[in-house]
Amino acid sequence: MRFMMIVKATPESETGRLPTTEELTSMGKYNEELVKAGILLAGEGLHSSSKGARVTYSKTGTTVTDGPFSETKELIAGFWIIEVKSREEAIAWARRVPFQDGQVEIRQVASAEDFAPSDPTGELRAREEELRAQVEAKARA
Repeated sequence: MRFMMIVKATPESETGRLPTTEELTSMGKYNEELVKAGILLAGEGLHSSSKGARVTYSKTGTTVTDGPFSETKELIAGFWIIEVKSREEAIAWARRVPFQDGQVEIRQVASAEDFAPSDPTGELRAREEELRAQVEAKARA
């Protein structure tokens, strides 16, 4: 099972302040543990929302709103994608994140099988698998 551990933004992370050497060292050690356990698929920090934009969709078109965004509690500062056996294991790893203050949200990543009822012929899943294979081939190149 794949899970995304979403690091919620804080007022401090939204200032654009870079982590201290101590914070980077702690996070590096945690990331090493994830790698050694063989469960880390991806993980990145994100710039503050002042460097971002939101695209909103409606029947009449799209609207682009430049950051920063005011509701810090709704923003994301980074993420990990891990592959573990259960939600409980994902929670156990999230408990080990070396934060002094903050919040991590855990969400299971949907898989092709989750959409089987909407794809009775399997045609859409086959196309999705082709696209994933192309992405993986590009990453190896």
